[in-house]
Amino acid sequence: MPVRQQILYLWLAEGALDTETVGWAFHDGTSGAGPQLPEAEPPYPTGLAALQQGWFLIQSPAPYALHAGAEYEVSYLANEFVFERRIDIQG
Repeated sequence: MPVRQQILYLWLAEGALDTETVGWAFHDGTSGAGPQLPEAEPPYPTGLAALQQGWFLIQSPAPYALHAGAEYEVSYLANEFVFERRIDIQG
């Protein structure tokens, strides 16, 4: 059976897997033949919940230094975790 990959990016409130999901992106290599994620709400409340549902963690964020005033700067979301799962495609 062919195997296809799905990738899930979760941006969490902090650099720990058990903190709240604040953003996400889903990329489906199955062309819709595999399980899909909800679009209107976070698919998992935390990164830990994604692990418990069978996603594999393939990248976690590098630690970064915090400095006074950084909370007012506009930038990318720093706490990015990348997960994958592989789906067997029938026929």
